[in-house]
Amino acid sequence: MIEIREAAVSDAARLLAIYAPYVEKTAVSFEYDAPSEAEFAARIAHTLERYPYITLWDDGELMGYAYAGHLNPRRAYDCSAEVTIYLRQDCRRRGYGRRLYAELEARLKAMGVRRAYACIAIPNGDDPYLTMDSPRFHEKLGYRRVGFFENCAEKFGRDYSMAYYEKVL
Repeated sequence: MIEIREAAVSDAARLLAIYAPYVEKTAVSFEYDAPSEAEFAARIAHTLERYPYITLWDDGELMGYAYAGHLNPRRAYDCSAEVTIYLRQDCRRRGYGRRLYAELEARLKAMGVRRAYACIAIPNGDDPYLTMDSPRFHEKLGYRRVGFFENCAEKFGRDYSMAYYEKVL
């Protein structure tokens, strides 16, 4: 049975177990080192002060999480939010991401957020650390590319570009 619920600071270790492999083995996250459990717990607490941070469980097992944050901290941007999602790497393409985003977007819309933005790493050709899965996923959910920063980041000795995707809620 699938359950989506708000994340709790006490979930930090389990959420970090999903996130850390993305940091350590992929260019999905541009962090070089996974945060400590305490730092991750602080991030969850900070997000929950204003934005949704949700988890998806299937038969009591954590499958992934999604959250939103400031697109820009200035008040004029309160009608927009940046969204982020991470799934356990062994359970992608099962509809969990779609369910998480549907719930996250509904919560954002209820808060008065009208546009959601996802900042997505883009590989420069074939790459062992990054695929085009995230852009394709977001496009299937109705996001469209609205910005592109070419070769703006480096990880694993490779250059990466970033794209912003937008969805009107």
